[in-house]
Amino acid sequence: MKLQLKLILYNLIIKISIIIFLVSVILIFLDKISLNHLKQRIADKKEKLIKNLSEDEIADLLEAEKTFTDYNILKEEYIILTRANPAVTHKTHPEKFNISNREIEGHQGEYLILTSYLRFGQNNYRLEIGETVSAVRQLKKTILYLTLLALVISAVITLITDYAFTSMVLAPFYNIIDQKLNKTNEPFEYDYNPIKTTTSDFRQLDDSINALMHKITQQFLTQKQFTSNVSHELLTPVSVIKTRLENLLADEKISETSEAKIMASLRSLDRLKSIVNSLLLISKIENDQYEKKDLISIRSTLSEVIEDLEDRMELKGICLTNSLKHNSSIYGNKALIHILFTNIINNATKYNRPGGEIRLEDKLEKDCYNIYISDQGKGMSQDLVEKAFNRFEKLNSSDNDSNGLGLAIVKSIAVFHGLDIVIESEPGSGTTVIISFPQSAVHPAPFN
Repeated sequence: MKLQLKLILYNLIIKISIIIFLVSVILIFLDKISLNHLKQRIADKKEKLIKNLSEDEIADLLEAEKTFTDYNILKEEYIILTRANPAVTHKTHPEKFNISNREIEGHQGEYLILTSYLRFGQNNYRLEIGETVSAVRQLKKTILYLTLLALVISAVITLITDYAFTSMVLAPFYNIIDQKLNKTNEPFEYDYNPIKTTTSDFRQLDDSINALMHKITQQFLTQKQFTSNVSHELLTPVSVIKTRLENLLADEKISETSEAKIMASLRSLDRLKSIVNSLLLISKIENDQYEKKDLISIRSTLSEVIEDLEDRMELKGICLTNSLKHNSSIYGNKALIHILFTNIINNATKYNRPGGEIRLEDKLEKDCYNIYISDQGKGMSQDLVEKAFNRFEKLNSSDNDSNGLGLAIVKSIAVFHGLDIVIESEPGSGTTVIISFPQSAVHPAPFN
């Protein structure tokens, strides 16, 4: 989750929590305030009623009936006056409020009721004044509805304003990520121009990344220089020594013993030269000293490799079966891809059984394009499979011609091109090398 989205969600959650808390407090106090207000209204009505009534008026009201009832047309409030037992007075039954259901002229409702006992002259009376609480309930519903509406509106406004604000504040940060990190594949392509920002933290981050990239570039240049020096300082003496030894071999007076020793020395020099060249190749690949601008036909490259190794296959009587179904192309370094397939098929030839078979197959998956190169050799143990890509790791310890760097070079080339490479093998069951090309980098097309 992006930092901007986290900040927006955090602010939104905090604001919603505050609003919910305030609404809850308001509703709690609103209930109490409304009831207190209603009680005060009822108490005022009682006082006004008592003030305006006399004992004679009460007697007239109760003359026809023992109970007097009065209510408004909407049944929202009512007054009931009845004669009470002489033993019941306001002292024995203090004035009290309660919420209860009442039926007034067939209308059922919930009322806040004040029950009070009065004495006029020699008579005791029970006075009940009620007022519906539906108004309070309706008020609470209205406030709750308005609060929810305000919550939704404030949430939307918060999202919009927070998004606009965080976009403005974090724009330099995302510019650093996009321009200075995501778009930089090579140290020499890095943009040292400062990002425009008024935030000191982002300016410090930009300066730190610039300083770090400057150090990396210097180290990269140093390593390139070292590679060049190694190439010159090692390969030049090897070539000089080899030339001198070859000149000695041309001397007719040399003995057979000396000739054998010189031949052994030449073979050692060839192995040394091969190791140095392989290590230099790996170093250049890992330091991104190759371009990846060639549009490479995988089928054509494999055909070239097969043609190059055809003589070696014939010497061991090995048959190669090409079962490729797709004609795919990728952008990369053609020479390196050629080396990758050459090393793999050369190993399949070298470690195959005499008269064996090498199979080339491919499969177009949903997210990748796989090439399978299989042989019918002795196979490898799981321990050897795990070490196969290590430098100077020989698949066959008795192979004196191998320097143990072939698959290390293959792995470096695969990583350089963003490919996955896997070895599947069991003793006695041959070996299969699987090269996976990302679907995003492949341009598949059926054979014509």
